[in-house]
Amino acid sequence: MSNVICSCTLGDHAKVRLQLSRILHRELEELYGAPEDISSDICEVELKCCRRDFYRAPAGELPEVGRAVIVEADGGYDYGIVYAAGVIASKKMQLKGLEESGESIGAIMRFADESDAEKLRAVRERETGIRDICLSRIKAHRLDMKLVDVELRLDQQKVTVFYTAQHRVDFRSLVRDLASEFKARIQMVQITTREEARRANSFGACGCVLCCSSWIQKINSNPFAEKQHASESTHGESHTHNVIGQCNRPKCCLSYSKNQGCRKHSPQETYPPLGSKVTTPDGMAIIESIDPSRREISLRYSGNGTLMVMALRDFSSMFVKK
Repeated sequence: MSNVICSCTLGDHAKVRLQLSRILHRELEELYGAPEDISSDICEVELKCCRRDFYRAPAGELPEVGRAVIVEADGGYDYGIVYAAGVIASKKMQLKGLEESGESIGAIMRFADESDAEKLRAVRERETGIRDICLSRIKAHRLDMKLVDVELRLDQQKVTVFYTAQHRVDFRSLVRDLASEFKARIQMVQITTREEARRANSFGACGCVLCCSSWIQKINSNPFAEKQHASESTHGESHTHNVIGQCNRPKCCLSYSKNQGCRKHSPQETYPPLGSKVTTPDGMAIIESIDPSRREISLRYSGNGTLMVMALRDFSSMFVKK
């Protein structure tokens, strides 16, 4: 994952996440009430490296989702894309424990134009050279760290270096070296292997682009997958090629799988094969799914398509498998 192609801002996969945000905004009235009851100038803006922050929109000019804007950025300015605006952005702020009246909220300076987009492309091209220099400097200083990505701010006054490391790294001499080279502020940011995989923008074992690079809005620690993987390892049934992703952590997609549980079953426990037909007092049905952890079985009636869920004990006593 050394060749990083960020999936945000002008990237193609950012369009997927933008479409999800547009769908959410179209459901605004159903979720939070009539539009006339909504009054908020808060916007959620995504910057490079999938960083998101909240900003105040210009008075009377609430931008729509997908609009490119120029925002305040620590004594300078940067380029970003609006991902949420109005009440949805305010709700996200509340979920993160932030207050709209906080002084830390920046402001949208203006809407971006074509000249800003051209300047952004020029900055991204320069980042390739910056990355090569950072790699050579890390090697020269013999630092035990892996360079993942670099970001040059739109005003070219700040360079952010993203890296991973197994242990604490003393990069003070590296920062001084880079600051004299680029004549800009240097910020070192250590990220997780999940974030590294997201920036790789590569393909998974399923043949599709990684979910974290294409559509997942926020990467979590994935406690469900962690628990499932730990339980499987305890019983000696760990299939790492199925549950471990490129980040060397449990796959994010496991959170969307049906929880089949991981309780060991005795050899005497047997279940009917999926798809087999059974005769019930209400007619013919097909076994659609079995949940061993809950000891439940789902039957789909052939006549009207009704789904019925019942206990395996009741199934064994009432039905006769054909």
